[in-house]
Amino acid sequence: MGTIFVTGSSDGIGLETARSLIAAGHRVVLHARNEQRASQASNAAPGASAVVVGDLASIARTKALAEAANTYGPYDVIIHNAGVGGGSGPRQVTAGGLERIFAINTVAPYVLTALMPLAPRMVYLSSGLQENGIADLSDLQFEHKPYRGMQAYSDSKLHDVMLAFAVARRHPHVISNAVDPGWIKTKLGGPGATNELDEGAETQVWLATSDESEATVTGRLLKWRRPLVPNPAANDIAMQDGLLEACARLSGVNLE
Repeated sequence: MGTIFVTGSSDGIGLETARSLIAAGHRVVLHARNEQRASQASNAAPGASAVVVGDLASIARTKALAEAANTYGPYDVIIHNAGVGGGSGPRQVTAGGLERIFAINTVAPYVLTALMPLAPRMVYLSSGLQENGIADLSDLQFEHKPYRGMQAYSDSKLHDVMLAFAVARRHPHVISNAVDPGWIKTKLGGPGATNELDEGAETQVWLATSDESEATVTGRLLKWRRPLVPNPAANDIAMQDGLLEACARLSGVNLE
């Protein structure tokens, strides 16, 4: 059985993923944004090995989270599940000066990927909205163009696919994939969502644990175990490298 780290696992798809893995006998380390949510996660997934705390809106706290998570490794699988949605509100900026969706959905998984030893299997949560994403390397944070929350979210979910594919390309010994979990009935999915929680976690659990040939192919975007055609920008090597360079510049952390 493996040791698996799941970010954003205090509720929603992340918690369901963690609970499924624990039920299958795996050693699972949870992640929560703060101590209160860590307590909630421990109560909801009592079989977890540990819970590490870190607010992904802060680069400094994300770096500390990587250090804390590493003490429970090495990991056989790392699932980058954490994320926030977009809405109709105004552009929000973190204490560190980054646009909030970009900080949590893009920079945080980049920093964790850079500061934690790569696991043999890496999974990055994306969304069907990645197809609407724009890899605008000249204005990743909507500093100059009009701000639209759903576009910022779609862009960040494209970034997650680009990050998964970049890891797959640079580290062919690692199985690195992105997942569109579907429109799942969670706080993020909202009241109109059409798919159940277990459906949203099933593909990640399969990628983390299965030895089936289809689960051990790298560099793909999958939904419900089936490969999807990603946004064309996801496979653009220059775009991938440009995104990594931007994240390195903003975070002070280099991804090999």
